[in-house]
Amino acid sequence: MDEPVITGRTTTRPLDEVVGEALTARVTVDERSTVTGWNAGAERLLGYPADQIVGHPAAELLAEPVPAEELPPFARLPRWHGDVAVRHRDGRRLEIRVLAHHRTPETATGTATATATATGTGTGTGTGTRTGTGVGAGEWLLVSALTGQEPEPLDDTFVTWSFAQSPCCALALYDTRLRLRRANADMERSVALTERDMIGLRVNEIVDNLAGDRAEAAMARVLRTGEPEYQENFLRATGENREHAWSVFLSALRDASGEVRGVCLTAHDITEQFWARKRLQLIAEAGRRIGTTLDVMRTAQELADVTVPELADFVSVDLLTSLDDPHEPLPGTGPPAGPLALRRAAHQSVTLGLPEAVVALGAVDEYPEGSPQVETLRSGQARVYEMTHPAITALVARDPVRASRVREFGMHSAMAVPLSARGTILGVAVLVRHRQPQVFQQDDVVLAEELAARAAVCIDNARRYTRERGTAVMLQRSLLPQRLPEQAAVEVASRYLPAGAHAGVGGDWFDVIPLSGARVALVVGDIVGHGIHASATMGRLRTAVRTLADIDLAPDELLTHLDDLVARLSTDREGARPTAEADAGGEVGATCLYAVYDPISQRCTLARAGHPLPAVVSPDGTADLVDLPAGPPLGLGGLPFESAEIDLPEGSLLALYTNGLIKSPDRDVDEGVLRLRHLLTGPEPTLNALCDRILTDLLPPRPPDDVALLIARTRALDTSQVATWAVPYDPSAVAQTRKDALAQLEAWGLEDAAFITELVVSELVTNAIRHAEPPIQLRLIHLTHDTSLICEVSDGGTTAPHLRRARTYDEGGRGLLLVAQLTQRWGTRQTTKGKTIWAEQRLVPG
Repeated sequence: MDEPVITGRTTTRPLDEVVGEALTARVTVDERSTVTGWNAGAERLLGYPADQIVGHPAAELLAEPVPAEELPPFARLPRWHGDVAVRHRDGRRLEIRVLAHHRTPETATGTATATATATGTGTGTGTGTRTGTGVGAGEWLLVSALTGQEPEPLDDTFVTWSFAQSPCCALALYDTRLRLRRANADMERSVALTERDMIGLRVNEIVDNLAGDRAEAAMARVLRTGEPEYQENFLRATGENREHAWSVFLSALRDASGEVRGVCLTAHDITEQFWARKRLQLIAEAGRRIGTTLDVMRTAQELADVTVPELADFVSVDLLTSLDDPHEPLPGTGPPAGPLALRRAAHQSVTLGLPEAVVALGAVDEYPEGSPQVETLRSGQARVYEMTHPAITALVARDPVRASRVREFGMHSAMAVPLSARGTILGVAVLVRHRQPQVFQQDDVVLAEELAARAAVCIDNARRYTRERGTAVMLQRSLLPQRLPEQAAVEVASRYLPAGAHAGVGGDWFDVIPLSGARVALVVGDIVGHGIHASATMGRLRTAVRTLADIDLAPDELLTHLDDLVARLSTDREGARPTAEADAGGEVGATCLYAVYDPISQRCTLARAGHPLPAVVSPDGTADLVDLPAGPPLGLGGLPFESAEIDLPEGSLLALYTNGLIKSPDRDVDEGVLRLRHLLTGPEPTLNALCDRILTDLLPPRPPDDVALLIARTRALDTSQVATWAVPYDPSAVAQTRKDALAQLEAWGLEDAAFITELVVSELVTNAIRHAEPPIQLRLIHLTHDTSLICEVSDGGTTAPHLRRARTYDEGGRGLLLVAQLTQRWGTRQTTKGKTIWAEQRLVPG
C-alpha cells in the first residue's frame, strides 16, 4: 500500500487521507475492558473486522495472560506505554508497541494523537486467553503504528534540513579544537556572516568582544568536563544600532562510545524578553528609590536618578511655578493659556558635571506655546521628538546656549512626559538621548509614563505634606512667644526647631511669664505626638499655664491643675473619636517643667511632670543637673507633684529643654546630657550664640524630634532697689507707714509717683490691719530696667480680697477699685505664712 506524502503544496484532500489514518491501529477500551472502538488500522494489524471485535472483552486479543501483579495502577496513570503480546486472527503471535491514553469523563472528548512502532511479527498456533483484568475507571485509547519500524534513507536528509533551516534558534557545531564546522541560517543572520566565512574560525574570532571570550571559555570547559553550560550574552550585529540579548546553551557532542567529539552551540534571541525584564526591574527599582522622603525636590531628583542611564542620557524635571501658590489648585485644572513658567526641580546626566543642562536647579525658565513642554502639558500625553522636529528647532532657535548643547553632544531624540496626579498637572520630565544611538520607541514611552506616574504621585504627596507641614509650623510658631519680654530677674534666649520631614511638627513649647514681685516663671513642655493636633494641644496648655501662673500658684500646685486639664482633654477626645476624622487616635499626653525665680532672694522653685532634668551652671563654671523629684507625665491623674528650691546666685545659667535635644538614634540620653553640660560651660559672648552652638553640636540637620531650648542667666536686685518695713497691727500705724513710703520715694527720686503710691499704701495697709492678721509688712520694689514701682503688703491672713463696685450709699468698698484704676495691674498671691497683695505702677521716664 502506497503511503501518502504531505508536500509543501496546498492540498484539498481530507486530513485523514493525507496522513494515512489506516497506518495506525486505534482501539478504545471502556472501564470494563470492553472494546468500544476499532479502526481500519486495527483491522489491518490483527485481521479482525470491527463488527467481530467491538463489544467483546479486550483480553480475548492477548496471546498470553498478564499476571495482575505486573500491571501498573492504571486508574492513577494519565498514560501508559509498553510491549504487548497479541494474537492475530490467523493465530500468529505478534509483539507490538502500544501507547495508551487514559481518558477520564472530563477529558474523554479530547483528541489524542500518538505514534507507536510494532516491534515484530511472529507465528504460532496458540489461541490466547479470554481472561483479563479491568484497566481502570474511564476510557483508554490504545494506538500502535504500522510503519516506521526501521530508519529510512530520507531520515538523514530530515536531520540536515532541520539543522540548516531551523527558524527557532541559531546553531553552530565546533570540533575539539573549537573550530566552527557547521552553522545554520539563523547563526549566519545573527553575526551577519555566511557559514563559508566562518568555517575554521574560533568563536572569539567570529565575535570579537567580551561575549566571544566568555563563550570560548565555556566551550573549553564543556570539552573538558562534558557538562553543559548556560550563558546570556549580548551582541550587536553589523548594521544594527541596538544590542541583542542571546540565551546561549553549550553542550558536548559524543560519539557512539561516549567520547566528546565537539561542542554544539545553541543561541536563542531573547532581546524582547530581556528588555521586558529590564523594564520590570527598572519599575521595581523606581518603586524602591522614588518617594523615600516627603521632599518635592528630592523626589524629583530620585526620578531623574532612576531614569539615567537605563532609559535616557540626560533628564530634566520641571514643575509648574503655580504650585508655589499655597492654595490648593482645583483638580482637573490644566495649565493656563500662553507661555508657561517652569521651575527646574531636578536633572541628571551620564556626563560628569551635567554639561547638557542650560537651566540651574531652582531656576525658572519660560517655554513658549508650541514647545514640547507646553504641548505635552496641554495634551497630558507623552510625546517623542527627533531633533529635526519643528517644535524642537523653534525652541532651540530661541536659545543659543541650548542650540550649542544640542550640537555639541549630538542629541538626536527627546521625549516629553507629563507629571500629573489626582487630576492635577504638576510638571513635565524631558528625556534626551545622545550617547545611546537608537531613538525612543513605543516601549520606552510606556516605561517612561509608568515611571512618571509613580513619581508624580510621590511628588504630589510631598507637595501636600509640605503645605500641611508649613501650616503646622506656622501654627506652632504663632502659638509660641513671638518676643521674650525683658525681665529684671533673668536674661533669656530661646530656640525652637521643628522635626525633620518624616516626624513632622510636634508640640514642644517654652514660655517666659512675668510674675509679681519682680519674679519670673520659666516653662518648657512637650506634647506627645506630631502634627497640627499636637500644636493645637500645645497652644491650649500654654494658655492654661499662663492663666494659672497669673494667680501665682506654686509650681507643684500649678502642675496639679495642669494634670487635671490634660486628663479632661483626653476624656473629650475619647468621647469625640467616632466623629472626629482628624483625630490620630491615642490619649493626650504631655510633660512639663515649671520654674519660678525670685531675683530678690535669688532662689528658684522648680517642679516637673515627667520632663528631663534642667541643667544649672554656677558662676564658677560648674555644670550639673538639678536634682528634682520625678513627677509623673501630665494626664495620668491622681499622683502628686513635688517641688524643690535651689539657690541661684547672680550670673548662674539655667537651661530648660525638651527630650529631642539630648536623645537621638545614634546616642543615648546620658551621652546627650554629658555633651550638653560640656557645651554649657564653654565660653560664648551671648546666650543666643550659646543656643546656636548647642543646637549645631547636638542635632543633625533633620532632627528626628522637635526641640525647644530655653536658657536663662540670673540677675539679682540690688538692696538699694528694695525697701521693707514691718507695720504694727494698729490703725494709727498707717500714717507713719505713708510717711516712710514717701521718704523712700524721695530718696529714689520718684516724687512724681508720691500721690498714687501714698493712696495705694494707705489702702492696702488699712485693709490688712482691718481684715487680716499680723504680722504685716510693706515692701516697695523699684525696677529700674522698665521704670516701674511695685508696692506689696503681706499679712498672716489667708482670705484674699475681691474687687467689687460699691453702691451709691455704701460707706466703703471703693479702695481696691481706686487701686485697680490708678495702677498698671494688681493681684494677690498665697505664701507659706499668709498672703501678699501687690500693685504695680508704670513710672513716666524723667
